[in-house]
Amino acid sequence: MITLDHDQRLVSIAVLGEFTLDDFREFEEYLLAKDLFDGSCNLLFDLNEMAGFTVDMAWEEIKFSRLHGGDFKRVAVATHSQWVAWSAWLEQLFVSAELRVFAGNFLFYTGANK
Repeated sequence: MITLDHDQRLVSIAVLGEFTLDDFREFEEYLLAKDLFDGSCNLLFDLNEMAGFTVDMAWEEIKFSRLHGGDFKRVAVATHSQWVAWSAWLEQLFVSAELRVFAGNFLFYTGANK
């Protein structure tokens, strides 16, 4: 299950339990419906309550990142999972946005392709 919220410059997604393909598609449809692919928006992924994810969701996320890699200004990921933190680090290959990964109050990784 996911919850979504946004204001003018920030889209927030929180994942509760398992992150599924249906959840990710809901996220994609939300962004499309709100026309939030103009490069000025920031994304916040709160994955602290995520229990896991499905393989098909992970594949969809990779495709999404390749397609929309330049459509966001900054991306922040909050997680307690080292695996998710490393996955986010690898994601830097596909996005031009500034990426930061947080574990609790600790900044795990920061980087940008530019």
